[in-house]
Amino acid sequence: MAKLTVVPTPIGNLRDMTYRAVEILSSVDLVLAEDTRTTFKLLSHYQIDAKLQSFHMNNEHKVVDKYIKALLAGTEIALVSDAGTPGISDPGYMLIRAAVQNNITVECLPGATAMIPAVVASGFPCDRFYFEGFLPHKKGRVKKIESFKLLDQTVILYESPHRIVKLLVQLIDGGFATHNVVVCRELSKIHEEVSVVVEVHEELTAA
Repeated sequence: MAKLTVVPTPIGNLRDMTYRAVEILSSVDLVLAEDTRTTFKLLSHYQIDAKLQSFHMNNEHKVVDKYIKALLAGTEIALVSDAGTPGISDPGYMLIRAAVQNNITVECLPGATAMIPAVVASGFPCDRFYFEGFLPHKKGRVKKIESFKLLDQTVILYESPHRIVKLLVQLIDGGFATHNVVVCRELSKIHEEVSVVVEVHEELTAA
């Protein structure tokens, strides 16, 4: 029986790959990638010649059994996402769960994830924090935001750039007009920004 290795990939700066991650991706029989085009660029940068196949949110339900059978047959597989650690707001959980249920060894390399540098750079308390990831786009979104009132620790959200202003407005409507917010973008890249939004309501009114 082979092993499923979960390999974090850089969230932006390609130099953030670890030596061990490069070794794993160079040695496995198959690399499952969220987007093979994105992963191909990464592998090419490190001169890694690996067999790539797609594993993403639109096909993972259909192909999990296929890859479990391959692992049981001895195929060494590495799982990557476009950026960061698979399973953290990215595909991967279903395959990992199925591997564990089939007594297949799962090894996750330590490495990149956007939430840790974001919360550390924010200056907010990070001894305890709540990670929500992406909010629902429609149903349940407002209710989820309101539920944050029950928390007494830093809350981390993921959001796409074109919905940031909408999210800030929803935070105001949800009762967080006087709370401090930090928006992090392009982490690890040349144009990295960590912007402190002090009192959301006043910031948006001024804009």
